[in-house]
Amino acid sequence: MGADQVFIAFIIIGLPILLMMYLARRWFTFKEKQLESETSLAAEKAAQYAANNAQLEQRVRVLEQIVTDSGAQTANQIEALRDHKRIDSGEKIR
Repeated sequence: MGADQVFIAFIIIGLPILLMMYLARRWFTFKEKQLESETSLAAEKAAQYAANNAQLEQRVRVLEQIVTDSGAQTANQIEALRDHKRIDSGEKIR
């Protein structure tokens, strides 16, 4: 086997292998960046869901209090909330 045959074998076999390795490395790099992006998006959505869940839990606690309190206390709390909203909006309380 001469030097010419080795050179031709390298061109026929080696260059396609090198090209495939290069393309595979680029593809894996692309996929890694894509996964990182999806991961950060999923983490952001999870944080939003957690915040929303905390708000809903707080609202349920308030509703549970209203349901379990006596009617007079509930009426007073509702009026206090109305007065508070009027004060925030600048409306005068009668």
